[in-house]
Amino acid sequence: MRRRRMTVPLALLLLAALAVSILPGCTPTTPVTAKVIKLGLSIPFTGAAAEKGAPIGQGQLDAFKYINDELGGVEGYTIEPVWYDTNYDAAKATTIVKKIMDDGCSFFTVVASKDMNASKEAANRAGFPGMVCFSSPSLTHPPKHIYAQLPDYGDDWAAFARYYLESIWKGEGKPKMALMLLNNSTGYGVKDAARAAADELGIEIVAVEEHTATTISETDALTRIKDKNPDVLFISSTPAPTAVILKNAYDLKMIPGLTVGCAHASFTKALIDLAGKDVTQGIYGVYPTVNWGDNVPGMAKMMEYCNKRHPEYAGNNDYLIGWASSLINAEIVRQAIKVSGGDALVKGDAAAWALMEKNGFMNVKNYDVEGLHGPVNFSDPVDKRGSKSVKIFQVKDGLLVSQTGWVDAPNILYENLDWFGK
Repeated sequence: MRRRRMTVPLALLLLAALAVSILPGCTPTTPVTAKVIKLGLSIPFTGAAAEKGAPIGQGQLDAFKYINDELGGVEGYTIEPVWYDTNYDAAKATTIVKKIMDDGCSFFTVVASKDMNASKEAANRAGFPGMVCFSSPSLTHPPKHIYAQLPDYGDDWAAFARYYLESIWKGEGKPKMALMLLNNSTGYGVKDAARAAADELGIEIVAVEEHTATTISETDALTRIKDKNPDVLFISSTPAPTAVILKNAYDLKMIPGLTVGCAHASFTKALIDLAGKDVTQGIYGVYPTVNWGDNVPGMAKMMEYCNKRHPEYAGNNDYLIGWASSLINAEIVRQAIKVSGGDALVKGDAAAWALMEKNGFMNVKNYDVEGLHGPVNFSDPVDKRGSKSVKIFQVKDGLLVSQTGWVDAPNILYENLDWFGK
């Protein structure tokens, strides 16, 4: 009997070709001949910091959609975000930055300080410029090829310490402060800042406790802290472990009563949702953006996209940070195109990286980010922070209420301290 020759339907071939063109967690690959500039994104969409990574990542991607669809891209070039989920895992972050370089991206943006801490060595060695949304002093000191969107966690501590001394502390002598720190760069940035400036400010650090991102109880650590009778507790962590700490402190009857301040990694709507209104009532925190719904030029468009595409993140300032980071990315590209021409940046090779840093990053001067946070300036070869100001907030009836205007965060030259990095 004659055997029938098997053929593959054209539709299946097309589907197979499409599947090959899409990498997990990435946008489709675009030929380098197109007017497209690729930018890498390293995002903890899942894992122990997903309550932050997901809203930030969606804010980033939504802003790129807005830039491409409504603004026509940047200077006639489409921005293609090539993104990967780090799972908040340092080993994955290290692999991802190398993949992003191989993908032909002109620079990259990392959400989490922990992930950038794992990525920075490969990036700095290759001269591959990157921006980190949430930063720690170890990422930008000494200054190399990594730039920070916002003030770092050390800046948070210094700003809150000054506010506490000027507006809250009523006692005599030095107030006693305890620190509860996530056991990575999120916590260590505060530890470095306190070591550098606590004595000068007039604060006594009486306890330093570390915890993991997956902690389920910090009762023992808080009991040790309670025995030190501190006047103030400062937490630098992410929302989930901070919620655990606050619930434990509430059960131990440390709060309300003890003044508590938080660095900006945890101080967002997600913290209130996780810990509850009663537990978070009166807690202070530092945050480097305006509040959700404030009357600034970029707020309406951001809220429009959030409400339409990701309403579950409405009111979450982490989404705002993600949106603002992509606006900054677009401004970096705009400056680079104006000086170098877009065709020199399309390939995303080492030559494009150098041009993007020299003519893109370092030509961003006092960019206002549509009022969403402090102006961004990357032109200073020493200070790699973009925005350099924060605000102090307090939780009142489940809402983050601003207590100050913009507070400047002077650059601490950690690299000049003989103990830094050791």
